[in-house]
Amino acid sequence: MRGLDPRIHGCGMLGLMPYYVYNMASKRNGTLYVGVTNDLVRRAYQHREHLAGGFTKRHDVNSLVYFEIFDDPTTGIQREKNIKHWKRDWKIELIERDNPDWNDLFEDLCG
Repeated sequence: MRGLDPRIHGCGMLGLMPYYVYNMASKRNGTLYVGVTNDLVRRAYQHREHLAGGFTKRHDVNSLVYFEIFDDPTTGIQREKNIKHWKRDWKIELIERDNPDWNDLFEDLCG
């Protein structure tokens, strides 16, 4: 089917493109950023290299510390909005549940 070739679009499960909600940090317990994207490697790279202007560039937020995967954009966008409204402590607990040392997960994505 045209437009759904996984070699072109990197389709995920069930032929759907995955969406990622992610947290970036300047350092452990530092400035946090929450975003959503359909290409986590590209977006995290943009943040790391300060190619994405705005908040993350101004605050040197360049370490990928957490992400979740969703099968559709609506669910991913809603999750991002929910997390953005959370208290800071809740965001830190979310990160530390799976990444207690605040390791940069970008290297794991790129193999």
